[in-house]
Amino acid sequence: MRSLRIWWSNLTREPDEGDLEAKDTVKFVASEPLNPRTWSNGGITLTWIGHSNFLINLEGTTILTDPVFSEKVGVSLLGLAKIGLRRFVPPALQMDDLPPVDLVLVSHAHMDHYDIPSLERLRRDVPIIMARDTSEFVEDIGFSNLRELDWGQTAEVDGVRIEAVPAKHWGRRYPWDRDRGYNGLLLTKHKRSVLFAGDTAYTEQVALTLKDRRPDVVMLPIGGYDPYIANHASPEQAWDMFHEVNARYLVPMHWRTFRMSHERPFEPYERLTAAVNGAAHKIVLHQIGQTWSLPG
Repeated sequence: MRSLRIWWSNLTREPDEGDLEAKDTVKFVASEPLNPRTWSNGGITLTWIGHSNFLINLEGTTILTDPVFSEKVGVSLLGLAKIGLRRFVPPALQMDDLPPVDLVLVSHAHMDHYDIPSLERLRRDVPIIMARDTSEFVEDIGFSNLRELDWGQTAEVDGVRIEAVPAKHWGRRYPWDRDRGYNGLLLTKHKRSVLFAGDTAYTEQVALTLKDRRPDVVMLPIGGYDPYIANHASPEQAWDMFHEVNARYLVPMHWRTFRMSHERPFEPYERLTAAVNGAAHKIVLHQIGQTWSLPG
């Protein structure tokens, strides 16, 4: 009920300074054009398309996370209108500009991570990894290589080991829906690894699950915490989790693209950079459309 009240408040309120701020495409939106077809096939290269949607080249395997390319996400009313969140800025890449994708990851069934119109535009044989009990929403699309993972389960695609790791979140797609899975996903190929944490509040379980494994990059959500701190980590908590998993670099996500909570759209990054105590060089990708690489 609280979520519905906040959604209704966001739908009916007058634009405020946060909405005006988010329309600034100079701040936190890269100006240089993207051409992922020219990326190296060694090491890690990734770009932030928006929200939790990334394109990753992990040792030659092209991976797309939580693909959301629609202008608006939410509930469609008889195909005539969609009620939900509208993005402040368009995706840094359009689907037609993507290189051939080898693997798609969908962390959980929430509509800002699991966008059926975007998934419908993928080729039907692309390998897709989803969370437990979440694939039924795309059953009629006809994907031939789709698998669900629960925590602790693994799969392998194109030499990439995918391990579902715990998150602290919730999995219903609709308020009247049943509980479903929600994952972080650890990706490992050769000597490189990326932890895509999905949507999560602060939890020690991620670090405990990884134990002595040190990801090169961890992608953690930093927005949506006011008042959803029980389900979305604050920037300070994301920084704590980054240190606990002992990763080399942090990619902040789940901010800037949509407004789904009370904080200003730019507040999460401002709070994150205030919390790092001189270690800002460990934060990579702060602009939508920015590309970053870690050589092999």
